[in-house]
Amino acid sequence: MAVFHSQLFRKLLISTFVLSAATLLILDSFLTAYLGQRETQSVQHRLTVEARILSGEVPAIAPARLEDWAKQVAARVQARVTVVDPKGAVLADSEHDPETMENHANRPEIRQAYAGQVGVSIRHSATLDRDLCYVAISFPYQGGASLILRLAVPLQELDTAVAAVRWWMFEASLIALALAMAIAYFFSDRFTRRIRRLQSFAENLVATRASQDLPPDADDELGELARSLNRMAAQLRDSLDRLSLESARREAILSAMVEGVLAVDDEMRITFCNESFAHVIGAPAAIAERTPLLEVVRDAGLRDMFRQVLASGKPLKQRLELPAADGRSFEVQAAPLSVSPSVSSRWGAIAVLHDITDLERLERVRKDFVANVSHELRTPLTAIRGYAETLLEGALEDPANNRKFVEIIKAQAARLNNIASDLLVLSELESGKPDTTEPEPLRVRSVLESALRTVESAARVAGVRLDSVNVEDVCVVGSKIRLEQALVNLLDNAIKFNRPSGEVRIAAKGIAEGLVSITVADTGIGIASEDLSRIFERFYRVDKAHSRAVGGTGLGLSIVKHVVERMNGKITVSSDLGKGTVFGLTVPACHPN
Repeated sequence: MAVFHSQLFRKLLISTFVLSAATLLILDSFLTAYLGQRETQSVQHRLTVEARILSGEVPAIAPARLEDWAKQVAARVQARVTVVDPKGAVLADSEHDPETMENHANRPEIRQAYAGQVGVSIRHSATLDRDLCYVAISFPYQGGASLILRLAVPLQELDTAVAAVRWWMFEASLIALALAMAIAYFFSDRFTRRIRRLQSFAENLVATRASQDLPPDADDELGELARSLNRMAAQLRDSLDRLSLESARREAILSAMVEGVLAVDDEMRITFCNESFAHVIGAPAAIAERTPLLEVVRDAGLRDMFRQVLASGKPLKQRLELPAADGRSFEVQAAPLSVSPSVSSRWGAIAVLHDITDLERLERVRKDFVANVSHELRTPLTAIRGYAETLLEGALEDPANNRKFVEIIKAQAARLNNIASDLLVLSELESGKPDTTEPEPLRVRSVLESALRTVESAARVAGVRLDSVNVEDVCVVGSKIRLEQALVNLLDNAIKFNRPSGEVRIAAKGIAEGLVSITVADTGIGIASEDLSRIFERFYRVDKAHSRAVGGTGLGLSIVKHVVERMNGKITVSSDLGKGTVFGLTVPACHPN
């Protein structure tokens, strides 16, 4: 049976068997000794009574007939009968010839009888060569000296009687032992099953979260233990629920973090990393725990940071560029991470990687922007100040130059105004705030015609022909003012950077997938390929001298790019140096109605 595989059950059963067997064995020994003693006392008492009765018969028996009388009485009382004179000589014996028997004066029972007592002795008989129980008394014989009457029975009879009782007791002990073992088996099995139920419940506390309580089946110590386990299970459920909630929150927070998080142990093996870190280094989304850091991170700087933190136990902050992250810059904050000293003495470290590439780029853009704005504003301001000082120093009275100086001041002031206006527009577009006017369906042909009227006079002065034959009646959604401003900037650039007798071609048409394509192509000086990627930056000029000469602010194309992106579109540019440039706008179309 499966129950016999339980060590506790076997120990309980074996202990019960040993204890019961030892108890029964000791009890049998004591009872056997007691019963033997009682049996001996009973035989001695019987022999004493019979000896006293027979001692009354002996005085009437003649000395010559004592031996016959002894044999007759022996058959009657079932005992050996011996008559001894005061000197110890045997006068008669029921089982042996008195002439051949030795003197009995020194026999213990004979000496006790001579002293007037009832002589009792259990010893080995040299005459019969066996153990006998003797009882002897003295009695007066025919008015002469007292004789000794001794009765004896073999101990074999006592042993037989005691053996019979002992066998009966042995059978009773076996029955009692079997009954005790049966009872012990029942209680041991029940006790073991309760222990197993408690053990199974305790082992499954964490695995099953103790969803069901353990019913206490008795009002004893095990029942109290079951109630204690139930209380502990309830506390464990609460603790596990709190830990699960905290773990889920932590996982959600770490997973949602844009920053990469990496934790290692004191052996430089990864214990945790979130998806952001795996994405940064281009590793699979799930990095196995205990993976050596060297297998995942090849950058020596990050590994050195962890070594320093593990060695010193102090936080560390550094800026690193990770080759595995395409050279992006990170501000890495590393700190020691350790379990409570009462739980473990092993240390680890955790690092948070903040991607500062965009911040550095924005910082560079900010610095460039400040420098460019300062430069752009300084040039007209310097001109205004210089000519104003010249006028104040006497040129105001010079009719040949005073008007010219004032016109220059006016032109530079207009340039300042244009720069300020474009900066305000660009700032508004970059802020992400919605336009003051709601987006509306716009007919591209109407917006283009308005933009063409704005630049028509500049084109006439520059000798540039405007061609808008290929403009279809398509519709887009957006701000009319912003779209017209973007088109004016493109047309203005196409005119300014064109050659004499050049041409600007404007086209608009619907293309597949609900999009509208607007292109502005010129036959001007073109843009070098190395400048194409930067022409949408603020204040970037391909030909700085020519741009300032024609009054450009360096912000027009940046404004165009932001306007198109706000319309959920995109802008492209292609150019052949010396042949011309083509700007393409692709924006979502709307239904004309």
